[in-house]
Amino acid sequence: MGLTITKEKIRDLSAEVFHGEIVVIDKVEDVTGAIEYLKQFKVIGFDTETKPVFRKNVTNKVALMQLSTLDKCFLFRLNLIQYPDELDDLICSKDVKKIGLSLRDDFAALRKRTDCAPLNFIDLQTFVQDYGIKDMSLQKIYAILFNKKISKNQRLSNWEAKRLKESQKMYAAIDAWACLRIYNYLIQNGAPAKAE
Repeated sequence: MGLTITKEKIRDLSAEVFHGEIVVIDKVEDVTGAIEYLKQFKVIGFDTETKPVFRKNVTNKVALMQLSTLDKCFLFRLNLIQYPDELDDLICSKDVKKIGLSLRDDFAALRKRTDCAPLNFIDLQTFVQDYGIKDMSLQKIYAILFNKKISKNQRLSNWEAKRLKESQKMYAAIDAWACLRIYNYLIQNGAPAKAE
């Protein structure tokens, strides 16, 4: 019997908030400093956002890439800065471990921006199975471990907007940061004691 949680139980949980610093990178000249900062860490959280499409056979390029430490999340606005070499180098680096969820979709989307193969990534969907967690969604895994709800309200918002709303920034930061928190928790504490 694997660990699992119901949608009803999640609905009753209090919403998680990221209390760290959120840094929006929307100018190419800000990329180098951000990447140098992130390269100091052995493990970081990763996620991407793409403007949703509501028509068949139409796709958008990744608009946002989130890379997070435990107390600082960088939001790289790829629709404005494109895909700088320094960012590509980090994504393809063997030295920094990147933790994400459902990475196949992210990698497929990134292939529209780069030929470089992402390296040293851990997909939580596979990783949590070794700890007896049956649920595959970030929201459910996070709720099982931390008893908090990750809001999904901004998922289908416009990630190519001229300015990101505060609610979008918070949503985006939490997604990358939560991946890192889940990984760190399981590495340090092992499997949770009981199913809910």
